[in-house]
Amino acid sequence: MRILLIGAGGVGAAFAAIAARRDFFETVVVADYDAAKAERAAATDERYVAARIDASDADSVSALCHEHGITHVMNAVDPVFNMPIFGGAFAAGADYLDMAMSLSRPHPEAPYEKTGVKLGDEQFALATEWEEGGRLALVGMGVEPGLSDVFARYAADHLFGEIDELGTRDGANLVVTDDEGNEIFAPSFSMWTTIEECLNPPVIWEDQEWRTTVPFSEPEVFDFPEGIGPVECVNVEHEEVLLMPRWVDCKRATFKYGLGDEFINILKVLHTLGLDSTEKVRVKGVEVSPRDVVAAVLPDPATVGPRMRGKTCAGLWVTGRGKDGADRSTYLYHVVDNEWTMREYGHQCVVWQTAINPVIALELLARGTWSGVGVLGPEAFDAVPFLELLTEYGSPWGQQELTP
Repeated sequence: MRILLIGAGGVGAAFAAIAARRDFFETVVVADYDAAKAERAAATDERYVAARIDASDADSVSALCHEHGITHVMNAVDPVFNMPIFGGAFAAGADYLDMAMSLSRPHPEAPYEKTGVKLGDEQFALATEWEEGGRLALVGMGVEPGLSDVFARYAADHLFGEIDELGTRDGANLVVTDDEGNEIFAPSFSMWTTIEECLNPPVIWEDQEWRTTVPFSEPEVFDFPEGIGPVECVNVEHEEVLLMPRWVDCKRATFKYGLGDEFINILKVLHTLGLDSTEKVRVKGVEVSPRDVVAAVLPDPATVGPRMRGKTCAGLWVTGRGKDGADRSTYLYHVVDNEWTMREYGHQCVVWQTAINPVIALELLARGTWSGVGVLGPEAFDAVPFLELLTEYGSPWGQQELTP
């Protein structure tokens, strides 16, 4: 297996650190628009080489694949670049993985009631082309989406006879401090992507169809395990809701994220001021996107690890009837402590938790344990080998029974 890793930011660099401990691949070409970033990540392992790439150009992706004999393209950049990378991988005859799908566009007349272009629609529209070409695009293979979707497959196959709701629930007790020890606002993940998913109309699967609602709707307090505790979660647009119902039978699918009042207020202000816009404006003779400016002035998520403390939890709350027909409520989860990931890998817990899942997926593909063609989500594969390998990597998952 010869992997082209596109993106050497927080998640890409963590991917390189995790994969360096495994032997399922021949080489990883670490590519980024910023050559220095690529070189730093490539220094992790002697099997790695660095390259510069323009992720917005499918021909640039295809050319690098041909140059290095790439078999698998791993997309670790913001999803605005998904389609050129997706197309470039296909043109080069390589398989493809990403952690977030092609972007949505709200319904022009009823954005908070009806879906417009949904997350992943552009990729699923090309599924037949990938099938006929004998190529695999494994989409949404991060942590959320990704591990949460693996949990959905596991729940359907091994825990539940009938599923009412697949409810992804994400929460944390992470704190970032400045040099004086004061808490500061510093997103632990790409601010560009966070703005995109939090301010778009959230999608809900219900009554055999997708519908939308308003951002931050249906607040609920969810009690997260392993000391994190109660966190208020709200509806956010996310790929799980678009992926899970395609392969797992359920009456309802939701995604709720524990953002916190401060973060929600900041996002609302950014929207009010138009600073969430991706349309370029001219400022003193320079064209720049307001959202890019916001992302640029905030701390780089890849650098906040040494000043971060706490745990993050990704998981899936499943309700319905168990295999015995009795009511059941189960939370399948994965908790990661920032102190541990910084000590063991030198990367903060949120990017590390995202990066470990595509590494595991690639190892399963290399072994032949997972295989397929077309545009497929994690739900299309057997969950057990994945969860066993996650534990083998030293980061076990958990299961908590709740009162139905």
